Amino acid sequence: MEVKPKLYAAPHPQPLNTVFPAELMTELNDTVELNYQGDGPVDYSLMDASIDNNTAALIGQMDLPKERLERMPSLRAVFNVEGNFYQNIDYDYCFKNNIHVLNCGGAYSQAVAEMSLGMALDLARGITREDRSFRSGKEIYLADGCRDSVLLSGSNVGFIGFGNLGRAMLTLIRPFGCRIHIYDPWVPDTVIEAQGCLPVSLEEVLSLNRFIFVFAGVTRENQGFLNKTMLEKINRDAFFLLMSRAAVVDFNALNALTSSGHFSAAVDVFPEEPVSPGHTVRKNEHMILSAHRAGGIPQAFSLIGRMVLDDLKLILRGLPPVRMQRAQWETVKSFASKPAG
Repeated sequence: MEVKPKLYAAPHPQPLNTVFPAELMTELNDTVELNYQGDGPVDYSLMDASIDNNTAALIGQMDLPKERLERMPSLRAVFNVEGNFYQNIDYDYCFKNNIHVLNCGGAYSQAVAEMSLGMALDLARGITREDRSFRSGKEIYLADGCRDSVLLSGSNVGFIGFGNLGRAMLTLIRPFGCRIHIYDPWVPDTVIEAQGCLPVSLEEVLSLNRFIFVFAGVTRENQGFLNKTMLEKINRDAFFLLMSRAAVVDFNALNALTSSGHFSAAVDVFPEEPVSPGHTVRKNEHMILSAHRAGGIPQAFSLIGRMVLDDLKLILRGLPPVRMQRAQWETVKSFASKPAG
């Protein structure tokens, strides 16, 4: 009888049945011997008692120092069901021992891009602002209620970051006929130009555009790089959308500048979550607030399960993964995102 490879699963903060609905769970159990440790935070004493020489893959974002990895000589893949690479893994050991470290960032890209587009249109047309006015009996009818409205169509648009999120957004925004300026020091100018966009400096992406989308991941080098000096380069009639990670922005400066009417913003991510009840951002009338909701929709979670299964099957056949994002030796140690759970 063929012995199935073992998979250890501790997917916190996502419940396993969210990532693997019934039909995918059946396929997962057909593929591996599943060692499921529950939906709560990892119990490392239980994990150390459960992993063994036959553990071929892990699902989760558990701490993986060299000592723990050495106890799994058959390990071939670590699947993180969030969209980041965290600094709790001995990446050198994984690279030296041909262990793939993967995340599912691509699964969230379409959902975040659609939310970004919706929030941009909201800023341009005052949709939620005017809804609040209407409910309080202060609505303004017809053209008088649209005096500060603008079209996204034909506007200058800037992207800060051109990874998974930026590329998904580019597909959605193309029909609006915008001029797209992109700043991303990790992407060659020729790649940006091949997409019909203009590579520009950080200062230019902030000063040239009516709509500015922040899609940059956070690294050790770029934390807070969108500081007060940089944010002051944004035009007073511009719209700034923070959609990736709050750590790339001086959030206090962003809150202060928008509160004073320097420009308007939409924010899906915050330096500390949940945001404290008394935080002044809750009273900022020039900012649309979203409680980190852009990516985590049911369709994205089921896509994660499909991606994990596809790559798991390839890896078990001795082939490279193709669906998920692979940790790269040159960059992975630079990432500095915090786990969401």
